[in-house]
Amino acid sequence: MKFLLLLLMLTACAASPQDLSGKMFTFPLQTNTAHVRLETSREDFSTVTVCHRSFTDLKRDHILFSLATPSNTNGFLIFWDETNKEIEPHIRDKKSEFRGWDYKPNMWHSVCTTWDSVSGLVQLWLDGQPSIRKFISSGSTISGPTIIILGQEQDSHGGGFDLKQSFVGMMSDVHMWDYILSPCEIHSYMDDLNFTPGNVLNWRALEFQIIERVLIEDKLMTCH
Repeated sequence: MKFLLLLLMLTACAASPQDLSGKMFTFPLQTNTAHVRLETSREDFSTVTVCHRSFTDLKRDHILFSLATPSNTNGFLIFWDETNKEIEPHIRDKKSEFRGWDYKPNMWHSVCTTWDSVSGLVQLWLDGQPSIRKFISSGSTISGPTIIILGQEQDSHGGGFDLKQSFVGMMSDVHMWDYILSPCEIHSYMDDLNFTPGNVLNWRALEFQIIERVLIEDKLMTCH
């Protein structure tokens, strides 16, 4: 009965949006199970912006953001490739590579990724610096029931996790929009100034489920 009550409480917590301002998710273990599932009812995206902050000391490949649909397990995915030292966005199972980033361990990094289905162009911003714009996929939207996961990379719709691609560290300020943010709006996000929160995923009103050992803590800040 106690377990059932706890389960009901956890479900109730996950069902209502939470304001995570000043908070972070801590992923303290390398596992192929622990993750956070972000809830959205949206099932069709022709333009996308995703922004998030992460802090890790991993010296291997790892996932930063994973959105899967039944037809595209890499529907919208942001991945760090340690061997080639590049950030790899995947859109509708197509991949592009962005090199030359100063992606240092043990510090916060802010990453924003934009994509437009009409032009097919994808662009990254890391810590306020834009990448070149590259063609990745055009003509079709990201469509179907979406499962969005932090901490693990989906090789199937909602599963297929690989220990060696898991994220270990802290993550915060996850937002997703169904339109492309302007460079000024992206800079406002990067500098933690006033910006319009995501209309698909909003860190200040986030619906999510925590699976296994992931903690919600006060965001790690450096004092000057």
